Amino acid sequence: MIEEKKFYLTKKGLEKIKKQYEELKKTKFSKIREEAPNILHSEDLNPEYLSFREDIGLLERKMVELKNVLKNVELIKIPPKKERNIVKLGATVSLEERGGQINEFTVVGTLEANPGQGKISSESPVGKALLGRKIGDKIIMNSPITIAYRIKKVTYRLD
Repeated sequence: MIEEKKFYLTKKGLEKIKKQYEELKKTKFSKIREEAPNILHSEDLNPEYLSFREDIGLLERKMVELKNVLKNVELIKIPPKKERNIVKLGATVSLEERGGQINEFTVVGTLEANPGQGKISSESPVGKALLGRKIGDKIIMNSPITIAYRIKKVTYRLD
């Protein structure tokens, strides 16, 4: 049996996915109720009908994707107090570069990742390098250039 992929989400991320799913259901229902009768009474296969079918197909595919996420979701939770110095999903990590510059990232699941907001995926190179590390650990990232970070602080605040 094939193992389903887990989707790690914060409570806020889960609510967002649920809301998206409900909105898609309403959109699909509305589209079928309002547009289908006019298109289906046509004598021949017309471009409007093909466009309608394509729109419904896209909505249904997106709904299946979201339903799969909801079926395989695992909520990110704050770890027990004794483990809060270890970087896990949901951790906000302050990293110090060699020159003393501090960067802050929150490690989240892939669906909530948004580097512009400082949210990095646990599956990204930096996210993978951080998981399981502790305050004081040194991390060396090799991309086009080599960057060394030292973990200065690990906090958990899942809002």
